[in-house]
Amino acid sequence: MLQKLKAEKKIEEGQYRLLYPTAENTPRLYCTTKIHKQGDPIRPIVDYIGSIGYQTSKALAEILSPLVGTTEHHVTNSKQLAEELTGVLIDDGDIFNSHDVVSLFTNTPIDKTLEIIRDRLTKDTTLPERTRLNATDIMELLEFILTTTYFSFRGNIYRQKFGAAMGSPVSAIVANLYMEWLEQQAIATAPLDCAPKYWRRYVDDVLEVIKKDTTEKLTEHRNKVDETGNIKFTYEEEKDCSIPFLDTLVVRKQDGSIKLLIYRKKTHTDQYLNFDSQHPLHQKLGVIRTLFDRMDSIVTEEEDKKEEEQKIRTALQNCGYPRWAMDRVKQQISTSKIKSNSSKKSTDDNPSKGMVVLPYVAGLSEKLKRIFWKHKIATAMKPHNTIKSLLVHPKDKRETNQMCEVVYNIDCKGCETSYIGETGRAFGTRLKEHQKDAEKAENKKYTRARRKESTTEFNKSAITDHVAADNHVIDWEGATILDKEANQFKRKVREAIWIRRKGAATMNRDIGSYTLDHVYDSLLAPSHSGNEATAAFRRRSTLYNGSTVLPRDEISEWFRTRAGVRQGCLLSPTIFNIFLEYIIMEALGKFEGTVSTGGRTITILRFADDPADYIDLLAGQPEEISDHTRRLDDS
Repeated sequence: MLQKLKAEKKIEEGQYRLLYPTAENTPRLYCTTKIHKQGDPIRPIVDYIGSIGYQTSKALAEILSPLVGTTEHHVTNSKQLAEELTGVLIDDGDIFNSHDVVSLFTNTPIDKTLEIIRDRLTKDTTLPERTRLNATDIMELLEFILTTTYFSFRGNIYRQKFGAAMGSPVSAIVANLYMEWLEQQAIATAPLDCAPKYWRRYVDDVLEVIKKDTTEKLTEHRNKVDETGNIKFTYEEEKDCSIPFLDTLVVRKQDGSIKLLIYRKKTHTDQYLNFDSQHPLHQKLGVIRTLFDRMDSIVTEEEDKKEEEQKIRTALQNCGYPRWAMDRVKQQISTSKIKSNSSKKSTDDNPSKGMVVLPYVAGLSEKLKRIFWKHKIATAMKPHNTIKSLLVHPKDKRETNQMCEVVYNIDCKGCETSYIGETGRAFGTRLKEHQKDAEKAENKKYTRARRKESTTEFNKSAITDHVAADNHVIDWEGATILDKEANQFKRKVREAIWIRRKGAATMNRDIGSYTLDHVYDSLLAPSHSGNEATAAFRRRSTLYNGSTVLPRDEISEWFRTRAGVRQGCLLSPTIFNIFLEYIIMEALGKFEGTVSTGGRTITILRFADDPADYIDLLAGQPEEISDHTRRLDDS
């Protein structure tokens, strides 16, 4: 299908390469528990990332998403709901009620949904603005994605016969479009005595205002609208004049007006990102800002806002947040409200040239962020390790040979060289291709003249060249994966980095598909000693000692510093601290001081994050201070 669309020039070469599947990752089924519901039911999710239809599913979701939310009953978020409910009045004979669809995604009837989407696309006059594909092209791709859902679970492969897979990017769009059609049918055909006066829906959750004692009749009517009988609604009536919907608690007052509060489920623990966690400060302040913004957007009455703010502050204090952080965010929110839109700085006035994502390292990442922004490059930071990534593994583990989109290493048993390559397909498949080609060379009976001639032949792989030229044996069983990267360009960069790190110890014909600049040589220099720690030290030493300085205003030419650490270099605080700790240990490591606190003897207090900080010596007698100073000077 993709080749046909490319030939008809309905998709560009770049889009074709993005959509054309190279990875062979089998989707995996895993489940999460709905702990907030009685009986702890499970939610089945298909890990669709890296499968043959993942990129196509993402592209279809982008094309179809403008079709969603065009009805008056659609709610985007709780903020929109709060704005709508502000002026609503409830009659004495009416109540709030909510309906929820049982397992919407896996019960969505695909055939009927395809009919609905085809009709919507045919009537969509804006479709040519989003894509060159016509309705027929889109429906062919969509039908393929929705009817070929398969997944692995505990070693077996299954096919989903009904519904859409939760985990596929297009599934949410498909389910939403079907629900829009279903609600229109349900409202239009509802009996007059139980017809809802107010109806708002967020995906599969519906909030409505209906007459008292008509809930069961309305529910029975809705459950008959879906011809397949798979879409079933459950309901919840208001209790004590209130009902939860999304993260709001809708409260009906005695005069029929409505006030809104923040709703927290019984399983809510008030656990937020801990302030002491390894995350950048702006992300922690973002947690505070999100909670305060939600309060301002949803809670309608001032007394309730004060109570909610106190709840937020108490919860955040329990998570280690200091008062100054909460006060700062509160002040920022107040200031932003005062400023008019005209005074706000347009993002177009200072556009960025792109974005880089950095693993967060406290102190270092912030400095890198400032350096990047000097060149108009925005940065985003993410934690390198999380408790969830270390402890939670709900998906079946892939075998090494099944892993796709990897950089790999294959060693030679006859020498210390190795081959480094990358592939988007399964590692085991690529390994067999290498092995099959190399075995052809191994099985040939060479004369001396034929072996000399074979060295000039061009084989499919550099591994085969190595086998033919040196008659060495390859360690196929010891082949390992060095890196994983889904993005093809980034994967080729990673391959080039690994080749550069190995240096002359590779049998590769070239430096990789991506030409890595030689400015990185000092960082990626291979370890000849075999000691990675030694190699890492040498790389950092070369980087620090090999750099030069140019004074401002052309005072002199470039020159190299010979002694001391350079304030302003990212490595300087670390180098200074290591050196200072070494001196102190040499001078005072075995000295037993006379000042004791908390059961420990203390001879020195030091706080140093730059070369200008001071050292405080502690001693019980003046003579000890003099002795400490002499020892440090000698060291």
